[in-house]
Amino acid sequence: MKTVVVAGGTGFIGSAVVEKLLKTGKYRVKVVARRPLERAARAPPYDFKALDVKNLAETIECFKGTDICIALAASIGGIRFFHKYPADIIRDNMQIAASTFEACRIASLESIVYVSSSMVYENATRWPCTEEDLTVIPPPTTAYGISKLAGERFCQAYSEQYGLKYTIIRPFNTYGVNEFPRTEVGDAHVIPDLVKKVLSNQRPLEIFGDGEQKRCFTHVSDVADGITRALENPRATNEDFNLSTDEEVKILDLAEMIFNMCRPNEEFSVKHLPAYSVDSRRRWPNTTKARRILDWRPTKDFREGLREVIEWQASLMNSKLPPVKS
Repeated sequence: MKTVVVAGGTGFIGSAVVEKLLKTGKYRVKVVARRPLERAARAPPYDFKALDVKNLAETIECFKGTDICIALAASIGGIRFFHKYPADIIRDNMQIAASTFEACRIASLESIVYVSSSMVYENATRWPCTEEDLTVIPPPTTAYGISKLAGERFCQAYSEQYGLKYTIIRPFNTYGVNEFPRTEVGDAHVIPDLVKKVLSNQRPLEIFGDGEQKRCFTHVSDVADGITRALENPRATNEDFNLSTDEEVKILDLAEMIFNMCRPNEEFSVKHLPAYSVDSRRRWPNTTKARRILDWRPTKDFREGLREVIEWQASLMNSKLPPVKS
């Protein structure tokens, strides 16, 4: 039984990955994160180490005796977060990547699964984007996109020089229960942000830009499944995979969908806030490679997943809010 260390394993995607790994019964799991899982009802069924992976010495010691690393630790947020904290993002994520890969090397791990981002395709001009497109499209503009692309280059460099096996996973717009909204609008991703605004009775509903931006929203359980499949498949070694649905949703349509689920008998209206200087108009991937090699397909219906998010988020907020309707 191999031991998998999940860096960032108490985060939104990380906790779903850990749950998936434990359900397989095939691995010993060690979770490394700066803080334990929020709202944990009891002691978790895995080894936990409170650790900032930017600390190389402690990370090396923690990684000893493990076989595989799933690298999920990162500084991440929504569109406002990307524009307000670019220096923090690129500094932290580069330090995280450097420390994680070096710890894998020194502790003699056999492989790493690096969880990148659809933001590496930020400046794509043709769709759907394939993995091969990264060799021809311009690099990302945002600090976050650059930092995730740099993490992918770490994979290739450590493989070439030290023989560390890798798999790169690029989730597209992951959503689901346990992704918390934040205090400032735009610091979290669009779905928890919009749900919070609707449940808080914001009128009209504010969105950034014209709302014509298109995204493919992928449920966190499907992303966790793809990561686990990559971990188990020898054909995934030194390969990269897009994980996404193929259903494009306009942000304006998403806002109306959420509003109608929460307040079906009320009139939907929006207020368009100024767009941010960098905001991808479209993110639409080709997932043929993941389907062919990993036998992976998304299974969660988007509207069903969206209802779950709304109901969960409503349960965290004031009980006087109107009930969520299907």
